[in-house]
Amino acid sequence: MTGPDRLLADTPYALREQPRREPAAAPPDGADGLPWRRLMTAPAPFPSEHQQAAHELDLLAALVLAQPPAAASLDLLVNDRHIHPEGALVLGALLQVTGHPDGAQLWWQFAAGGGNYTAASCLNLLHRSRGEPLDADFWRLQAEQLAADPRPVRQVLDSPRELLPRHVRADIIARCHEGLDLRLPPRLAAVVNQLPVHGDDEDYGEIRQLSAGLVRNLADAAAGA
Repeated sequence: MTGPDRLLADTPYALREQPRREPAAAPPDGADGLPWRRLMTAPAPFPSEHQQAAHELDLLAALVLAQPPAAASLDLLVNDRHIHPEGALVLGALLQVTGHPDGAQLWWQFAAGGGNYTAASCLNLLHRSRGEPLDADFWRLQAEQLAADPRPVRQVLDSPRELLPRHVRADIIARCHEGLDLRLPPRLAAVVNQLPVHGDDEDYGEIRQLSAGLVRNLADAAAGA
């Protein structure tokens, strides 16, 4: 595994039976201008396992969106004919932080089916946060299998274009540190909320689909924010 999937595979969050407050492996502080160690060490444990899992899912989504290859991965998912699980992971994270967890679940299932360990870890935490232990355990086992026998990951070069501007990523990290729900600024959230909707799925409700200009539209919205 390389890129964001390798970094996230090194974190202890997704494969735990019980919450634990150990710091994860992360880049040195300031490596990309973000306080990584602050993100990984706070806050104190939450009063319930469901709340803890929801918080750790936010942490994982924040890491996905902050990784340098995020924009390039999403571009490949939109514009490439080949299956790109890492892009589906990023799209799921965007949907998660804009209040579309069912859509996030669908795209993470797509990514996990393509061999993405981190997506399976997100699904474990998502189901645990909902109090669905059987589904959570299924995805925990899937994540363990992918970690033990990883599939080849298509190399994605870092893009000069950032998926989210630095101040937005810093705000996400600050909110994680305070144990608050993640959110994007209104202009950026509107770009995700305006993605085309595919019908009304029986299991997932309204599913937001890809838009060819998604990465560019996020950049334009960030410039106007």
